[in-house]
Amino acid sequence: MKTKPFIEKKLNEIKDTVGSGKAISALSGGVDSSTCTVLAHKALGDRLQVIYIDDGLMRENEDQYVTRIFSDMGIEVEVIDARKDFFSALKGIADPEEKRKAFRNKFYEAFGDAVLKSGARHLVQGTIAADIIETKGGVKTQHNILEQIGIDSEKGYGFKVIEPLKELFKFEVRKVAKSLGLPKELYQRMPFPGPGLATRVIGEVTEGRVRRLSKATQIVEEEIADLDPFQAFAVLLNDKGTGIEQGKRKFGEIVIIRSVESKDAMTAEPTKVPWKTLTKISKRITEEIPTVTRVAYEITPKPPATIEYI
Repeated sequence: MKTKPFIEKKLNEIKDTVGSGKAISALSGGVDSSTCTVLAHKALGDRLQVIYIDDGLMRENEDQYVTRIFSDMGIEVEVIDARKDFFSALKGIADPEEKRKAFRNKFYEAFGDAVLKSGARHLVQGTIAADIIETKGGVKTQHNILEQIGIDSEKGYGFKVIEPLKELFKFEVRKVAKSLGLPKELYQRMPFPGPGLATRVIGEVTEGRVRRLSKATQIVEEEIADLDPFQAFAVLLNDKGTGIEQGKRKFGEIVIIRSVESKDAMTAEPTKVPWKTLTKISKRITEEIPTVTRVAYEITPKPPATIEYI
């Protein structure tokens, strides 16, 4: 793929689709949505409203990171606090697919409200090829797939969807992002799932469990950064394991460390993480998150496993 002709083609498509109207960009801070946002901003300028929905499920202080980095690029980001709404929508749900669908519904309801208030008719989002393939193939429901599985976004939520990157895989999106002038820290950023930590909490998603997993995620990303994996993260299991605290039995939480190497996210191999790094991660997690008594490293490739846990 030649990036410059691709960019020119997509700029023209966005202009033609939106016409003289306005559009909203669904920004999450990941490379896909960030690339779409910059692309749409180049096409529409002030007629694009960029919105970051704070669902409480992203990396720690993600809203501050997103607003800062886009401000540096001259793009204003509106942050909408919807944490209570998302945790309410996920309450009591443990089934992985039901969890993903509940997130999807709340995600599009939030943007539907924003579209209605703004007068825009289009939502720009960072759907990529892997999202469509895995959802249509029944591997797992990606939160940003609607029309490809027969859901009419205009009837259901009040807007038409624009997906400039839907034929690209992750490595191709990174090339487009670099060509558009996104900073390296953004276009080389590790993937983070649309439903965020909801896909890494096994069982019910609660604010307390997410808060602890967010800290574990931060530790994993910090300690494994030098290895530059495709994706690395922590998972909080629903099971518990016995530990020891001050010489007494302690029944605590179990955290899984996952790190993989991949090009297109369709297949993946586990990262050969040095033992020293793994033991440091384990020590930090158990010391900094006292509810955790056990930490394990998971080595299953994709397939048979998926990269994310649900």
